[in-house]
Amino acid sequence: MRAALVQLTASDDPAANLTVTRDFVAAAAAQGATLICTPEVTNCVSQDRARQREVLQSEADDPTLAALRDDAARLGVRIAIGSLAVKTDDADGRFANRSYLIGPDGAIAARYDKIHMFDVTVSDTESYRESAGYRPGGRAVLARTPDAALGLTVCYDLRFPHLYRDLAQAGAAVLLVPSAFSPVTGAAHWETLLRARAIETGCFVLAAAQTGTHLTTSGKARQTWGHSVAVAPWGEVLADAGTVPGVTVVDLDLTLVAQSRGRVPSLTHDRPYESPR
Repeated sequence: MRAALVQLTASDDPAANLTVTRDFVAAAAAQGATLICTPEVTNCVSQDRARQREVLQSEADDPTLAALRDDAARLGVRIAIGSLAVKTDDADGRFANRSYLIGPDGAIAARYDKIHMFDVTVSDTESYRESAGYRPGGRAVLARTPDAALGLTVCYDLRFPHLYRDLAQAGAAVLLVPSAFSPVTGAAHWETLLRARAIETGCFVLAAAQTGTHLTTSGKARQTWGHSVAVAPWGEVLADAGTVPGVTVVDLDLTLVAQSRGRVPSLTHDRPYESPR
């Protein structure tokens, strides 16, 4: 299976971001990719809630989703939209951070709302409270395709290995980790965590990322780590996109999933135990 990682430096202007994203999707398809992965918050990177309320749409009205569905059908590819920030009907007005898998017919094959919210203080000058603007999801999602079963996750989920183990034991061969990773935690943990999730599960890991400094019309500009990465089931890094926006294409030999799990069959070795007291 040939997959592509789309690396973006999205702004808080969804229309401008969509133009860039569609160009990269077309370039990936031209290189033979049948699964094209975009990063977290493909449509809008913003920390300004007022700006988000102004430009974000509901799923039914979101122009990025509609356009990428059209592109998937026109190009005959699957597009894993890492996530879109979309409005919900929640009484508190919080958004959803929602991944979509679009089939080659343009239909929405799967949806996943990010479960784990990035509520952290990474330094004296860098803190995040994702749960203030986004409501968490509550369901793990496995999307089965003719090529491979895909486990859908988003960014901060990466730090919760039980989610990935559950997805692998349910049949996932490829784990998707679209992200907008902090530069501080990215430098320290990004590649290590991605390789660990691949090794623990015997899955391929595809992690399309946001990168660089994100232009804003209001509020504080955000920076992200970049380095979209593809990792093999034995833990080898197959590709690293560095910090420049663009498309990285990688071929996945899916027979390596069974091979790696056969060498270390830890997914079948769970044993019950008492919880610590």
